[in-house]
Amino acid sequence: MSGDHLPIGRRVAYLRVRRRLSQQTFADRLGKSKSWVDKVERGVRSLERVSTIRDIAAVLRVDAAALLGRDAQPVDATRRAEGVVRIRAALSTYAMALGPSAAGRDVLPTDRLARQVEHAWTTFQHARYPQVVDLLPRLLVDVQRAHVQDSGAGRTALVETYRLTASVLVKLNESSLAWLAADRAMSAATGERTLVAAAAVQLGQVLRASSRARSVMQAAACRIVGDDSAGGTPQRLSLCGSLSIQAALMAARSGDDRAAGTLLDEAAEMAARVGDGHDHHRTAFGPTAVELARVAAAVDLGNGHDAIVLHETATTREGWRWLPVEHRAAHLLDAARAYLQTDDAANAARVLVWADRIAPAEVRYRPAARDVVAQAARARDAPTTITELAGTLGVV
Repeated sequence: MSGDHLPIGRRVAYLRVRRRLSQQTFADRLGKSKSWVDKVERGVRSLERVSTIRDIAAVLRVDAAALLGRDAQPVDATRRAEGVVRIRAALSTYAMALGPSAAGRDVLPTDRLARQVEHAWTTFQHARYPQVVDLLPRLLVDVQRAHVQDSGAGRTALVETYRLTASVLVKLNESSLAWLAADRAMSAATGERTLVAAAAVQLGQVLRASSRARSVMQAAACRIVGDDSAGGTPQRLSLCGSLSIQAALMAARSGDDRAAGTLLDEAAEMAARVGDGHDHHRTAFGPTAVELARVAAAVDLGNGHDAIVLHETATTREGWRWLPVEHRAAHLLDAARAYLQTDDAANAARVLVWADRIAPAEVRYRPAARDVVAQAARARDAPTTITELAGTLGVV
């Protein structure tokens, strides 16, 4: 077979002949007519239903991915794996353990380093994950060297880069490495209350499946606001509220709906005082962010119908369009899971295609997203849009 660019009909014909099946025999095994097979192979009739593609693959004794021309590992998957290797290597340099001589002569000035960290965060929030993965290895080396030379001036850049690294690795389902980056952020932030709270947000993302980590989130939230919770600044309230959200999602993941609801209500009170349209400490915290967290919590608790109602309201809020693209696309994956919980493949497909339109890497680069697409495509009433997307991703 000449490659992945063959139309699927020609690929079917090639595999059928290779199996020494006549069109009539092939049609009989599929329960179709010979005319139907002939039209498919000539490209006159398209294959739109995932169930039909699976049936053809079974008769031809090949994987559906091979039938779709996806037998080789996707380029994105290879690039992702190579990027993770480079990030792991950068995290393993331990420049700070080698003393000032490790910094060398190419330490970047603080202002230039801050701009690079800012650029990397912005790239992440636009959901351009492959580009962030390419940026991080060098950035990690640079911030570690700067911290060795001047631990005070280089601390913020170091913590922010570790936070970003943890966020990216969570997206890539690299939980162990993400934990290392989050732990490094917490260690580097020690002694600076605001930086500790900011680092704890990423720690919460990494440890979301651990109910024991909930107390860490709540303790960090209390420390950042202090005794003056009524007069906290928007920056501090954003951190405290984000930590409350992380604690709530941990509670939901462990099945504690009461605690999740209480923590989200507390976050909503703080969000009302912060307002939408802000991004203090890279949290995008505000009333709309809290509502999206309620959707995620409902999905984790298995309350798909409740999650859908919340989703359909939240996405009409003015604050929805002010959230970073990454945040909106990640929410749409939660919404797709909610629709699948209610056996609504059509709407699951709709929001997945929406996510793919605004942030392709969120769907095409994240293993968790690819799983949701595959689940939606396997539904009996899966629409053509999700079938095509699943085929493009090679996850049928």
